[in-house]
Amino acid sequence: MATITYPTLMEIDFGAIKVLGDALARNGITRPLICTDKGIVASGIFDQIRGVLPNDVSVTVFDETPSNPTELAVRDALALYRENDCDGIISLGGGSSIDLGKAVALTATHDGPINDWSVVNGGRNSIGVAPPNIAIPTTAGTGSEVGGGAVIITEDGHKVVIGSANLIPKMAICDPALTLGLPKYLTAATGMDAMAHCIEAYCTPVVNPPAAAIGLDGLERVVTYLKRAVDDGQDREARWNMMMAASEGAMAFAKGLGAVHSMSHAIGADQEMRLHHGTLNAVLLPTVLRFNADHVGDKYKRLRWAMGLAEGADIADWITDFNITLELPANLGEMGVTNDMIPALAKHCMTDACHFLNPKIPTQDEYEVMFAEGIAG
Repeated sequence: MATITYPTLMEIDFGAIKVLGDALARNGITRPLICTDKGIVASGIFDQIRGVLPNDVSVTVFDETPSNPTELAVRDALALYRENDCDGIISLGGGSSIDLGKAVALTATHDGPINDWSVVNGGRNSIGVAPPNIAIPTTAGTGSEVGGGAVIITEDGHKVVIGSANLIPKMAICDPALTLGLPKYLTAATGMDAMAHCIEAYCTPVVNPPAAAIGLDGLERVVTYLKRAVDDGQDREARWNMMMAASEGAMAFAKGLGAVHSMSHAIGADQEMRLHHGTLNAVLLPTVLRFNADHVGDKYKRLRWAMGLAEGADIADWITDFNITLELPANLGEMGVTNDMIPALAKHCMTDACHFLNPKIPTQDEYEVMFAEGIAG
């Protein structure tokens, strides 16, 4: 079992959930709120977690996490937290449940609307101590279990990023066994989310060589193991490496993210469409790679090396083809995004936290062009 502290304590291996009791005790949690969703409960994963909890731990469950977590859901979960005098959080599920858990921790100790604490409003430096959070991912994509960031749809319909070192889970329990039953489509979509994190983080202009190196290692794992995990969900080696790649993607985005995420956040804020974040990243990644190509120096050379591509290979074309082999949508149009949405989407991007770290910061007009390209494919 590998034990990694970067930037939090992480246990990764098959059977890792057995350390949950010790993790709760180490952090003084006896009355946790479990933030999860109904799919996790129905799948039997929730029962596995209950099975390793000590008898003296009193659990409250919030299982209404939406696919893109909302401020309303955060408030509902917070009400349960307070009603039951909870003293910590277990975030169980994909990135949505883990992000929701972070937002509950924030609002349990900080007053005001979520947007007051967003990164663009200075939240990164002003968020204080929050209740302890133990994160248990059930997908291999967002890497939210090892990061201090969370993305929440506010009550006014915007997708905002909150982030602070004080929101990093006290421990990430990464048990690849929890991903063995993940359907092919979700395996593919969440895996491409990890790829987008590794690539975008590596390409930002922020100088952080350890994070950059981790991003390249994560990218190599995705290219090597994602298709295997999609083709055979019981491939334990592939599942282990994809879980590691997901966490590495989040470690890498200590360097920040870019326009892929600005654009996917804009579309993902639409609560009627409810599009999957990882799928959006997968479809948008080739378009943004082409936009950034003349503004990244020799970074694409290192990306090709990590991906095992020939010198001069077109990375954007390779990812487009890879998406097809994973049976993901070919373009945004297939996902229901239409041209009449473009102006509002582009406007949303201009205030997104990820916008400001793209290698070339796009104008609103340039976002409109990229959305049009993404719709057409």
